[in-house]
Amino acid sequence: MGEPAIIFVVDDDDVVRDSLKVLLELRNYQVRDFSSAAAFLAGCAEAAAPAACLLLDIHMPDMTGIELLRRLRGEGVRTPAILITGRRDAATQTQAQSLGVTALLDKPISHPALFSALEQALKQP
Repeated sequence: MGEPAIIFVVDDDDVVRDSLKVLLELRNYQVRDFSSAAAFLAGCAEAAAPAACLLLDIHMPDMTGIELLRRLRGEGVRTPAILITGRRDAATQTQAQSLGVTALLDKPISHPALFSALEQALKQP
């Protein structure tokens, strides 16, 4: 078997980010976690790794998960993405779809829904 997939978790909520990191590592994923979009952009050269997925919180200060994903897509990064939110609305759903996200998950995150979305995302070419 190859290396475990890398999941990039970007969420400004320490509790959510730490919980996701532990949960994903228990499932043998490699996890790189960041407290903001700026921290991710400054510290992540692996985002286009072949077995990778972005797990982005939508509502973060300074740069939202949607803005981060829009920027990455503009730079040609096509890494599959899953967005998470505590406040879903129609505009968010439309924006997420336009950026080709694999899933838009509501907080609190259902573990089965998360793992299903990750499986689907990691199958993408």
